[in-house]
Amino acid sequence: MRVFLGIDTSSYTSSMCLVGEDGSVIADERIVLHVASGSRGLRQSEALFQHVKNLPQLSSVLQPVLAKHTLAALGVSVQPRPQDDSYMPVFLPGWGLAKSTASFLNVPCHELSHQETHIWSGIASAPGPESQEFLAIHLSGGTTELAHVQRDKRSYRLSIDLWGGTLDLHAGQFVDRIGVQLGLPFPAGPALEQLAQRSAEALPIPTFHSSGMVSFSGPLTALERLIGEVKPEVGARSCLLAVARTLVKWIRWAEAKTPCRDLLIVGGVAANLLIRSELQRRLPHWRLYFAAPRYSVDNAYGAAYFSALREGAITLP
Repeated sequence: MRVFLGIDTSSYTSSMCLVGEDGSVIADERIVLHVASGSRGLRQSEALFQHVKNLPQLSSVLQPVLAKHTLAALGVSVQPRPQDDSYMPVFLPGWGLAKSTASFLNVPCHELSHQETHIWSGIASAPGPESQEFLAIHLSGGTTELAHVQRDKRSYRLSIDLWGGTLDLHAGQFVDRIGVQLGLPFPAGPALEQLAQRSAEALPIPTFHSSGMVSFSGPLTALERLIGEVKPEVGARSCLLAVARTLVKWIRWAEAKTPCRDLLIVGGVAANLLIRSELQRRLPHWRLYFAAPRYSVDNAYGAAYFSALREGAITLP
């Protein structure tokens, strides 16, 4: 059987994924980059160095699976966003491995952005939307964006028109900073969600949206003042519900700009089940598509899936 290899080297995860001719996952391996306890992130040089060490390890794990099939093409994330001025060094190790492998084996190598990889992971795992026009929200430690997306029916290339973003912190930074202050490991999303599930109480933290732009510095300051005065689980739940309320304001603003009601939500913060439940409760007139939790966080499924689409192994309406 022909298989398609995806590679993604983001700011916090080294990822490889193999999909079959039907677009299903055959193997999916990742290594989360090491961040020192109490730290709020990694420098690009530190992340790049870890990718250089991690990629051979991931390759050795996938090799027995790949040996049973024929590698037809590769897909690789090469930049943060599909823009000429979008660049981060962390994508160089994955790009170099993908281009070298494609050259040695004489197979195609399809390049896309990390943002597009997230969107394709979402479309493949949600599954949907199948429409060629939809909105997408990308929430992570490095991205907080609302975009209008149009998919070319033949090339599967995505035209992404940015409609909104953040004035300061990203949603993931807000979550991580509150989590670290509560004594949770970085990145703090999964642990913060577990902590929040222990409480039904949440504080009414003010949230902000104006003309497509959101802000998380205000909610961060408000919650930081209360940490130590409220139970940790209350602080955790208040943080996540503040993110959800911000998103509701954002999405309702977008309603006036388009009749489209298909919305795909991707990125590490989008894996949070409390945020998902709140959006579904408050936006019943939208068709919400959430990437499967495993494919909301950084992964290479979207890159592999895109390469399979480009090679005609799978098709979409």
